[in-house]
This record gives sequence, structure tokens and C-alpha cells, in this order.
Amino acid sequence: MARGPPGRQTLTTTTIRLTPDDPQPVWRGALAWTVTDDRWQPWRLPPARLATAHALGLGGRARMAAGVRAVGRTDAAALELETFAADEDVTSLDVVVDGDLWRRVPLAAGASTSHVDLLPGTKVVEVWLPEFGELRIGPLVLHRATGAAAVAGDGLRWITYGSSITQCRTAAGSSETWPALVARRLGWDLTCLGFAGECHLDPVAAQAIARTPADLVSLCLGINIYGLASFGRRTLAGRVSGFIQAIRDAHPGVPIAVMSPIASPHRERRPNATGMTLDDLFQGSVVVGLSSCRTVPSAEYAEANGHARSAVSAAWT
Repeated sequence: MARGPPGRQTLTTTTIRLTPDDPQPVWRGALAWTVTDDRWQPWRLPPARLATAHALGLGGRARMAAGVRAVGRTDAAALELETFAADEDVTSLDVVVDGDLWRRVPLAAGASTSHVDLLPGTKVVEVWLPEFGELRIGPLVLHRATGAAAVAGDGLRWITYGSSITQCRTAAGSSETWPALVARRLGWDLTCLGFAGECHLDPVAAQAIARTPADLVSLCLGINIYGLASFGRRTLAGRVSGFIQAIRDAHPGVPIAVMSPIASPHRERRPNATGMTLDDLFQGSVVVGLSSCRTVPSAEYAEANGHARSAVSAAWT
């Protein structure tokens, strides 16, 4: 603390750099980070296990930062973040201040530096990385700050797994995907495992959910399985049950909510390459999934249904 004129004290401001390995848990939503040349790569599946999926597309989606954000309380006057996008196919960076969208910053391929001036005084700042596009980041830099602290994460820990419906590439911004809206409105701690085109009940995804602390798990199943015809009538029900059972074994007291995809009228009655319609997929994934969940007390279903209703209400109201 620096001394000012007599009778008054002046706090010393400084530049604070926050990296994903900071002892304070400022960065949230990624299951792992790797670093090369001071550039950090977020992972939404464990990179050491991705090879077991034998799916390059899933690996690419896992490197996208849907739901990954920094959350901290600070009096910084401005923030700065350097990003390194693999190509032009990258969405925007959102800065939220005290719960409200403050700035939406478009990104481009290659290196970009986003500088955002902030409101004076102490506030909670959230920096939501793009929900679509492979990228790495530099440290989050806070300018003219006397301090920064992680915000206590006492909300419900929610893991949501699904397809592009959950990754939400076409949302207005990364803080306004439906999982982000739900989490922000209800104060939940989000881990978003939405993988556009890659929701095929991969064991690596089930293992990742099983190994991640959670108070609620939601699964939106069916649309990618229909599109790629990855399972048929003989294999779908067993794969759904096995996926859910792996999660249930690891989280015996945690509610699991199983959801169907949003409506897709031209697919509802049209058979795919395995002869299954989207309605068949609903019966084979959601109905079977809910049956698989019924190895836990009915009170847990009430809790899961209550959370699901809260999520839908928060997303659409």
C-alpha cells in the first residue's frame, strides 16, 4: 500500500495475470488444460484418453471451449486476453459484468488481442470463451487492479452432455447458449459437454462424466445417432443403458435427466440408414434411458425433474 497525502491512503494498482493453473479456481468449465509456449489449450474431454474414441471429429470438438469461462471479483479498470484461433470458423468472446452482458468481441483466425474497458469499482467479471472454434489462449490480464479473487462456487455442479443442440454454435454469444443461460440464471456451475455432430455415447465421454464431480447430470440423446446411423434397433438400447450405468455407478446419489432432441419434423417419421426414425430414436434413447435411471429412489426423479423444469424455464423466460 502506497502512502498518499496526510490523512489519506492510496492503494497501489498493478497488472494481474491469471492463467488456468493459477491456485485460485478462476477458470471453470474445462476438464483439462495443456500449455505450449504460454498458450493454453482447453479440453472438454481428457486429452490422454481421446485416442480411445478413434474419432478425430470428437477430438476437434473437445478442443472447443463451449462453457469454459473465467469468473473473478476484481476492481480492474480493463481486461485483456490474447486468443489463437485455428481458423475463421470461431464465434465471439463474451464479457459479463455483475450478471449482465458488457461486451461481445468478435474473433478472427490466428492471434487476436481483445481489450475491454470495465466499469469502475469492484465487480464480478466473467469472460466466456467462444462456444465454437478451436483456440488457445494466453493469460487473462487485469489492468490497474488492486486485486482479483475467484468467486466462491457454491452453486449446483451441472454436467450437460449432448450434440450441437447443447454446444449451441448459432447462439447469439457464448454467454447466451442455453446451458450458459440456465447456469447463469440459477447460479449453477456448468460443465458443457456438447459436441456438435459427435454425440454418439462414446465411452470416453461417459468416463469423463463419471470422473467429474457433479450434483446433476443431463443427457440430450438421439439426433447425431439418427444422422450418422451409429446404432440400430439391436444396439441402441444397450448402449444407452451402458452409458447411463457408467455414470450411475460413479455418481450413485446424483440425479440424471435424459432429454430428447428438439423437434425436427422432417426427421420424425423418415427412416435413416438403419431403418430407424427420429421417433424410434426417442423410444430407444430417452425412454430406455429413463428406465435405466430407475435404479434410484423415486425422490431422486422428483429432484431431477424439478431441475429439468427449472432449466427449461430459465432458458425460455
